[in-house]
Amino acid sequence: MADHQRIHPVQDPEAAAPQAPTAPLVPRGSSRSDKGDPPESYPPFRRTIPYAPSKPPPRRSCCRKCLCWTISLLILQILILGILAAIIYFVFQPKIPKYSVDAMSITQFNLGNDNSLSATFNVNITARNPNKKIGIYYEGGSHLSVWYTGTKLCEGSLPKFYQGHRNTTLLNLTLTGKTQDANGLLQSLQAQQQAGNIPLRLRGKVPVRIKLGKLKLMKWKFLVRCGLVVDTLSADNVIRIRESNCKFRFRL
Repeated sequence: MADHQRIHPVQDPEAAAPQAPTAPLVPRGSSRSDKGDPPESYPPFRRTIPYAPSKPPPRRSCCRKCLCWTISLLILQILILGILAAIIYFVFQPKIPKYSVDAMSITQFNLGNDNSLSATFNVNITARNPNKKIGIYYEGGSHLSVWYTGTKLCEGSLPKFYQGHRNTTLLNLTLTGKTQDANGLLQSLQAQQQAGNIPLRLRGKVPVRIKLGKLKLMKWKFLVRCGLVVDTLSADNVIRIRESNCKFRFRL
């Protein structure tokens, strides 16, 4: 008996798989209507980046340049002045002038009826220039004064003259003055005169010009301060100077 074969229908897997309905192609950036037909299409959206121009490199301002040039010129001038000062010092070897009060006499020192004190001092001053190659021109407009405890007793000035190299000049000066309401001042002077110690201050402001070789420099001012101690301030008496100490400095 022949074998009976059973044949079962076999489904095609590709045909059996249900296909999903495909949607109509819609371009990007377009919308789809309810009916499935795309409306009017628009160009695709693109993100734009704002343009930022590059900043130019920073530049120095004119003020900063001017400041740099000014500082450079000042430094250069200081260097030049320092070099010139060094040359002058080593070539001319400047030394400070020396002053001393050698003698003093009083021709007038009395109290008037109006309680004013009239004074006339004769002062001998020695000025020494120890420099070998530097001369000193003493100009007009000098001022000298004698003080006692903050009160000016008399004043005067130096004559105009030239002091050469390594020169010593003796000056005989007359200083005069008048002090108002000097009754209390005279009593204080008499009390210290009995002790034999009267402190006085001699102040001087002298304009000078320095001569370096044949070169005459600009005008300077010598400031002289002398501390004196004398035994008496009586007129027509010999005055002995117990102490004399003078200091000197200069300025423009």
